[in-house]
Amino acid sequence: MKHDAPRPGHDSARKAPPVPRLEIRNLSRSFGGQLVVDNVSLKVMPGQVTCLLGPSGCGKSTTLRMIAGVEMQDAGEIHVDGNLICDTVFRVPPERRHIGLMFQDFALFPHLTVGENVGFGLKGAAEAKRARVEELLGKVGLLRFIDEYPYSLSGGEQQRVALSRALAPRPRIMLMDEPFSGLDNRLRDDIRDETLDVLKAEDAAVLLVTHEPEEAMRMADEIALMRDGRIVQQGAPYNVYNAPADKQSVAFFSDINVIRGTVRGALTETPFGQFLAPGVPDGAEVDIVIRPQHIKLDLDRGGRGPSPTAQDGVAARGEVVRARFMGAESLVEIRMDYDGSILKATVPNVFLPAPGKPLWLMIRRDRCFVFPATD
Repeated sequence: MKHDAPRPGHDSARKAPPVPRLEIRNLSRSFGGQLVVDNVSLKVMPGQVTCLLGPSGCGKSTTLRMIAGVEMQDAGEIHVDGNLICDTVFRVPPERRHIGLMFQDFALFPHLTVGENVGFGLKGAAEAKRARVEELLGKVGLLRFIDEYPYSLSGGEQQRVALSRALAPRPRIMLMDEPFSGLDNRLRDDIRDETLDVLKAEDAAVLLVTHEPEEAMRMADEIALMRDGRIVQQGAPYNVYNAPADKQSVAFFSDINVIRGTVRGALTETPFGQFLAPGVPDGAEVDIVIRPQHIKLDLDRGGRGPSPTAQDGVAARGEVVRARFMGAESLVEIRMDYDGSILKATVPNVFLPAPGKPLWLMIRRDRCFVFPATD
């Protein structure tokens, strides 16, 4: 049987997958016998911003320090553009890794001008160095301060100078450890957006450490959620938020309500109707988790609530404990009739029912998460 030869450019000659700019494989680090970073693996592509997100003490900064070469791992490998730069035997010195660093403390040299700070790590002809400094300061809107000293700048301006200094040598990778934590809340969003624009323009692979979910959601192309030294979930911000790995992952991004139930025949019976619990054995308890914004409130009509629906299930009654206006929304806390538990609901705009007022609650089935029960 005759087969046609593959044409040039045919799919049979598939392109090799792109090489990550940064790849860490099975990194581990212990201090005093305590495992701080536990078998962490991660890839970051050129031009990609990945946020290493997690609570304080979970191992984020230690991971960053190992990549930078400031800390030595006990196990694992670090690769840049497919080339090994560090394992437990071979080690490229930090200054030869082409990695930029930016930490909470901007650490600008007070005796150097803004321009001298930005150009501090540059080599070569004076004209080329000056051109690079002017280019970066122009991008961050600070060219007019090139001959000023850092003390004359605001915190946000100093942050942009520190960013320019880190980017000046054109690093292939930029590591950022809580770089916006010292900024005023009113400035933070603008500075984040400006920083993101500059980083994207430089096409560096960015690994940003933060403990703020909002910051990660705002800046990241990909989030790696870290807990107790391990990455527990990784993916696009939408997926990490809407398909959480466990109850703790949901709670890290927002307030949660938890309804405990017992499984019978892959179903859990609750005052809000039945919930599917596939794969959970009979008699086991599950936690049904829902965010406050996905609880629907309805008024009491002479002891009756709204009729059940496929989307919202069965309504359950409670009484208002307190209601507070939060600016863009109102937070209402309700004590449920069926067990006295408190559930929280957020409502857009102003909704401030008086304490003791009866309300009916319904919960979005497609916005609930069912996990094995934990204390």
